[in-house]
Amino acid sequence: MPLSYQDQVNLLTDILSNQQTDCCGSVAECEQVERLVKSLMVNTNIDNNVKPVLQEIYQYSQNGKYSSDLDEHILSNQENLNNWVDNIGQFS
Repeated sequence: MPLSYQDQVNLLTDILSNQQTDCCGSVAECEQVERLVKSLMVNTNIDNNVKPVLQEIYQYSQNGKYSSDLDEHILSNQENLNNWVDNIGQFS
């Protein structure tokens, strides 16, 4: 059974919040974030104002997936993570 829009938003928020709180993550989380963002981007119900935020999150996730030090990548994006979680909360 596919995840609903709200389930996808909740899962994305959970992963980003955990990375922000724990200052660490995994390549699998980065890949999951990419899949969630791709799915949300093609959703016709999504507000166009949200798409730039999703693109930033996608880029962050791609950079993290290929980073030689994922934890440092997450640590250096703490402010972004905080902003993204806040922004997602506004459109969920």
